[in-house]
Amino acid sequence: MKFRPIIRCVMALALLAPLSAEAGTEPVDYVDPYIGNISHLLVPTFPTIHLPNSLLRVYPGRADYTSVTLSGLPLVVTHHRERSAFCLSVCQEAPLAPVIDYEYDNEHIRPYAYDVDISPVGFAETMTVDYAVSHQSAIYSIGFEGYGAPRLLLTSRDGAVTTDGATVSGRQRLGGNTSIYIYMEFDTAPESCGILDGSRADASRRSAEGRDVCAVVTFPEGTRTLRARYGVSLISVEQARNNLRREIRGFDIAAVAAEGRRVWNDYLSKIRVTGGSEDDKRVFYTSLYRTCERPVCLSEDGRYFSACDGRVHDDGGVPFYTDDWIWDTYRAAHPLRVILAPDREEAILESYLRMAEQMGNCWMPTFPEITGDSRRMNSNHAVASVADAVVKGLAVDTARAYDYCRRGIEEKTLAPWSGKPAGRLDAFYREHGYIPALRPGEAETDPNVHPWEKRQPVAVTLGTAYDQWCLAVIALALGRGDEAAEYALCSLNYRNIFNESTAFFHPKDEAGKWIEPFDYRYSGGQGAREYYGENNGWVYRWDVPHNVADLVSLMGGPDAFAANLDRTFAEPLGRGKYDFYSQLPDHTGNVGQFSMANEPSLHVPYLYNYAGKPWKTQKCIRKMLATWFRPDLMGVPGDEDGGGMTSFVVFSAIGLYPVTPGLPLYNIGSPLFRKSEIALPSGKSFVIEAPGASADNKYIQSATLNGKPWNKSWIPHSALIGGGKLVLRMGPRPNRDWASDPSSVPPSGMPVCLTGPTSNN
Repeated sequence: MKFRPIIRCVMALALLAPLSAEAGTEPVDYVDPYIGNISHLLVPTFPTIHLPNSLLRVYPGRADYTSVTLSGLPLVVTHHRERSAFCLSVCQEAPLAPVIDYEYDNEHIRPYAYDVDISPVGFAETMTVDYAVSHQSAIYSIGFEGYGAPRLLLTSRDGAVTTDGATVSGRQRLGGNTSIYIYMEFDTAPESCGILDGSRADASRRSAEGRDVCAVVTFPEGTRTLRARYGVSLISVEQARNNLRREIRGFDIAAVAAEGRRVWNDYLSKIRVTGGSEDDKRVFYTSLYRTCERPVCLSEDGRYFSACDGRVHDDGGVPFYTDDWIWDTYRAAHPLRVILAPDREEAILESYLRMAEQMGNCWMPTFPEITGDSRRMNSNHAVASVADAVVKGLAVDTARAYDYCRRGIEEKTLAPWSGKPAGRLDAFYREHGYIPALRPGEAETDPNVHPWEKRQPVAVTLGTAYDQWCLAVIALALGRGDEAAEYALCSLNYRNIFNESTAFFHPKDEAGKWIEPFDYRYSGGQGAREYYGENNGWVYRWDVPHNVADLVSLMGGPDAFAANLDRTFAEPLGRGKYDFYSQLPDHTGNVGQFSMANEPSLHVPYLYNYAGKPWKTQKCIRKMLATWFRPDLMGVPGDEDGGGMTSFVVFSAIGLYPVTPGLPLYNIGSPLFRKSEIALPSGKSFVIEAPGASADNKYIQSATLNGKPWNKSWIPHSALIGGGKLVLRMGPRPNRDWASDPSSVPPSGMPVCLTGPTSNN
């Protein structure tokens, strides 16, 4: 009989929980890590087992959900699109190899635990595997069928392994100056230990270095259950051992799983939703879980390794975080954390400042990963998260952050995917207020430009105008009025590429002439990168989050603005799907030319609020949520990118969204739930009630804020963070009078008051 530990029974019950009645079901029971594991086109989600924002993350070793085999068992994933840094394999009869491939069955995954049955490909032996995770350590329990001598293999794909006869340890290079370390020990004394040599274990060797080096540990014949616990570290093997001993003191896997469940439930319970469908709750809490996959905390007993300078530092009591794809996450993931975990957000922003210093140039990072800042994508949007934190009252070293943000925008080149100093394009931008486009066939002249990523001149001009607006916001908070005025003027640079005859943002050359002829769907080559970036001109038409009121004016007023939005959601692809997606693979999740699958589109459904037509936002948001975010294997429309997209779901499901990070306010949408309660760090709560909310009742009929009538399509951050209640009475048909007056639209432009409501400027 196979060993079946108690944790497997607990897991089975937990998996059934989302199907049960609401009473007695905890938020963690709604999380389904399998949602989105099959991609519509690009990278799927991965069923990640981890604790919120923790270094140790794993998911099954396979290409995607459709794979029929596993490549060993995972130990630590250091990049959300890559395999485990180390590999663990177990067997009794199968030949030894650095990585053993398994057929698998009966797999169950929760955020904090994992279990599966595995059999080496081509062999009848079956093992049961159970796993539970802590922050920097984890534990496996493996059940064997009771014949032969069980063997465990720990492989470093590029590094070293060592055994002392009772434990095993290792190091693996991750890239650049970064390595990760592991230390593992067992509840059963090994019978022998050695190094894999070909297909046999060489007991005379205790260490090896190179690629796919493997330690082999053999246990007594007849061993039915083996438990292996391990710690990981970016500092040393000794620190990995300390991390393990600090977090997991015994070999009780059920206790580790129970603690992981408690940690997750505490975080997910920061927002309690009631009154919606069970499917809506699954999507909601799974999305909230996804927002915690990154960034990860690297502090280990008050120290951390930083790839930005290759050194180990004291953290001074402020944990160090990295692995944050800021281009994706500044839009909603950071603002969500400002509400739910401001202390963590403060530490993350302080980590950015440390990275800037450690890199030696004091330029804010743009795409910090465990192996360093990769400088991916366009623009320098760390400034947006700083501005958002500043105006919402978080503790930020504002002067230091302003200096590093400013230097990162002005001293580093604006060319996408580059960490080089400013050059020719940057000088042109400073003088003329836009990035010039090349004409078809014109050779690139700036060595800073990545040959594949191109100039992306419209995307960079729009993104930099927003970044400079954020600098103005921070300067205003510091009382530097002249600098705030200078950057506020630069924030209008989007006007330099607005084509009045088409009402699109249109590339122009160095002479100031439009690139023509032009197709806003297809011009720009692969990913439209020669002019935009991953998305086409229809998406970047709306990329002025800091001054929507001015964009409304540029387009001819509210009615024309709303008509252009309507057309965005109705405009056909213009070619067959194969042609469209082969050129624009990131531009998926389409409704017309709108792309639900890429972050630059996330705010677009809320823009109807600025035209005084909030009922259109309400209808659109409900359509997007119902169409593209579902509780199934294809239930995420595009690259999720560490909470970049799922934070949109969390906000939208409760009826709010931060269209403009850096302004202390939230747009109102259409809540899915009849009640959402946000537990604030102050001990207060903010409640959003939506009497009558349902799939049909998606339109707001009237609203009150703290008992008083509220006829605006937005609320100030001060109202939310101070605690209180927003009541949105819902119905099946639009109330076109609610929040439709020009005085009711969300403010945009420069904030007049940095701690409360803002007004148009």
